[in-house]
Amino acid sequence: MNTKKLEFISLADLGMAYRKAKVDLFYAEQSRRKELAAFESELSENLKQLKQDLHKGKSPVVTDAAWTLVPKQINDREPDSALISEDELDSLLLADSMQELVSYAVGCMFGRYALDRPGLMLANQGETIEDYHRKIDTTEHTEYTEKENGKDVPSVSSVYSVVKNSFPADENNVIPMLDRDWFTDDITERFRQFLRVAFGEEHYDDNLRFVEQGLNLKGKRNYTIRDYFLGEFYTNHVKRNKKRPIYWLFSSGSGKSGGNFNALIYMHRYRPDTVSVVLNDYLREFRTKLTSHKNHLEAISISANSAQAEKTKALKEIEKITKMIAEMEEYEREVLYPLATEQVEIDLDDGVKVNYPKLGAALKKIVGLDAKED
Repeated sequence: MNTKKLEFISLADLGMAYRKAKVDLFYAEQSRRKELAAFESELSENLKQLKQDLHKGKSPVVTDAAWTLVPKQINDREPDSALISEDELDSLLLADSMQELVSYAVGCMFGRYALDRPGLMLANQGETIEDYHRKIDTTEHTEYTEKENGKDVPSVSSVYSVVKNSFPADENNVIPMLDRDWFTDDITERFRQFLRVAFGEEHYDDNLRFVEQGLNLKGKRNYTIRDYFLGEFYTNHVKRNKKRPIYWLFSSGSGKSGGNFNALIYMHRYRPDTVSVVLNDYLREFRTKLTSHKNHLEAISISANSAQAEKTKALKEIEKITKMIAEMEEYEREVLYPLATEQVEIDLDDGVKVNYPKLGAALKKIVGLDAKED
């Protein structure tokens, strides 16, 4: 294998390959290795043809009667050439892939997945971060020390080796989702770290720009990955999981975009003291940080050395922060503190429909949660 070529694979190329692989493997009626190998042997030409057929709204046959590809539904609309342009279809396909990439990254943040290991890591009730570390940090392999007819055969004992975990899961199962990097484990900063680890530092800026452009379906100016997390991420997560989210959003506001304080948890790692962690380590700490920043701005607003434009900007920011602090004080007093004292327990076997309401107004409301499952 020419490893040098791999260094120049862009995230755009990987995104297209990922989309093709999803269509091939998940929407094919049969999965035959020989046909897959044949398809992969002329990947470039096959991708071009596949893209053309998908643009035309066809269900193309890749090989003779072996693989039938079904175009995936996107945003509640079938990719019908009579209703959607090729450019718009490209944008929807790319956005869908980038949304899934972000979702996978969040899964790695919580320990549901791991960059260094295939499959699920933490997905059962009672599993902890210690279980995650045991799964990630040690790998069992068999030591070949004996010879039989000139061939290696396994020895009786196995050897455990420690491996480096390139992107570790969050330790306390709480990831803040705020307007700035107020915390080192803020979801935006962690996603940036994910991109660096998964795709390398050299092309990080280009890859981040590619992800942001792919997610920006509405063409907003100065759109960033933080805008996606604060705006569309949780809505998309709820929709993808058919209103049964596995990541739960603590939010101090009830509006469409949530409140000024937002923090995600992973339901499979929930413990009775999780609400207390959200309260003490994040909500109160965030309020303390805001108060300190407000004091700094007040000093600017009255300083003789500050320009009038600086004072005006500081006063405007002070007004905003004052409202933010008031919102979070009410959220703590009326919702989060009482809930933390209850030490609520959940049973994963009961499902999201039963467990999500147990945390009441502390979580972002999901319209239709009570509806019957399809």
